[in-house]
Amino acid sequence: MDLAYNHLVPAAFDANSRVWIYQSSRPFGFGEALQLEDILNHFVQNWKSHGTPVKGFATLFFGRFIVLLADESATGVSGCSTDSSVRVIKEIETLFNVTLFDRQNLAFYINNKIEALPLSQIQYAIDQNFLQANTPYFNNLVSTKQELLDNWIIPIGDSWLKNKIRLKNTIE
Repeated sequence: MDLAYNHLVPAAFDANSRVWIYQSSRPFGFGEALQLEDILNHFVQNWKSHGTPVKGFATLFFGRFIVLLADESATGVSGCSTDSSVRVIKEIETLFNVTLFDRQNLAFYINNKIEALPLSQIQYAIDQNFLQANTPYFNNLVSTKQELLDNWIIPIGDSWLKNKIRLKNTIE
């Protein structure tokens, strides 16, 4: 699996564009992904903030992550427009029978696959050498386009997780 994604993020969006990442509880199938892209495209084409169109972008990365961007240099995103994005994500949850709001389920890139583990099992996975400090982690807490480009997929040892777990002192 190729983890290159920066070229898929729209260059015309300001570096401070707001980002929301929704991780699915399971990968979307090919047919589901096509249907999901239609839903996301329709949403961003009609996304408004107080009646003004929002410069938005939404897509599915790696069959598992819905990434939503709003370029606020054009139009600020209000509470109502944020609520409308949450509504569409909840509709997607229902339509595809997935969970998209579970922030306790974390994703890692292991053996050329994206694997999700509950936060409560991360220490055990490290103790069993399933995860190491250099294992790529999907940091879904990024909040701007620049953070998405620079800090979305980072080693566990460079993430907020390093303060929550005991990493082994091994040289990989």
